[in-house]
Amino acid sequence: MPTDCLFRDDSYLKDCEARVLDVSERGIVLDRTIFYATSGGQPNDAGHLRTSAGTQISIGNVVFLDQGKTEIAHVPAPGAPPVVVGDAVTAVIDWEKRYARMRMHTALHLLSAILPYAVTGGSVGESESRLDFDIPEAGLDKDAITAKLADMVAADAAVTARWITDEELAANPGLVKTMSVKPPMGTGRVRLIEIAGLDLQPCGGTHVKKTGEIGKVSVTQVEKKGKQNRRVRLALG
Repeated sequence: MPTDCLFRDDSYLKDCEARVLDVSERGIVLDRTIFYATSGGQPNDAGHLRTSAGTQISIGNVVFLDQGKTEIAHVPAPGAPPVVVGDAVTAVIDWEKRYARMRMHTALHLLSAILPYAVTGGSVGESESRLDFDIPEAGLDKDAITAKLADMVAADAAVTARWITDEELAANPGLVKTMSVKPPMGTGRVRLIEIAGLDLQPCGGTHVKKTGEIGKVSVTQVEKKGKQNRRVRLALG
């Protein structure tokens, strides 16, 4: 049964009321959630579910159960108290961890705009993140890239989300920058993240509303990972 993924429309929600739809070895499925499930290089949110009686259920993992990424399971930590179908709960995320990842994920989109090469991999963290690029030649100047990132952050460009159809994406394959991770298709629509005047690409992750929220970000390392693969690492602060 599809989960109403509230984080796709509002990444700033810290908690929400929900109802338990299913409980199994896969985890707890809610009718709606603010928990981001691991995908696209961004790890799942941390946090807990709070029952109407005040009991807290720590969540150890959050995963999509289907290829179309419409159903989410919240995997409780070992020893967590049980819930049953129909229970009302409040879902609460670790906001500091989520917000740091929002800043970093948006910064990675800026990095992909500065380096217009195919992305072969990536990872979003709270303090450090990376993108891997298919680049024949090295010669990447980390200070020059950092300076360009600073200009984009200072521009305080608006970051917005909108939806297009699967057919529209198929007709515009240049929107997809990633080689290893393809946007989920099959549900009839695909989410685009636009950074005004700077970047536009499919993405299901969480982002800040303005590039100015990213704050100071810098390229800490450029690594050679094969004949044509270059790994670029970013850090906040």
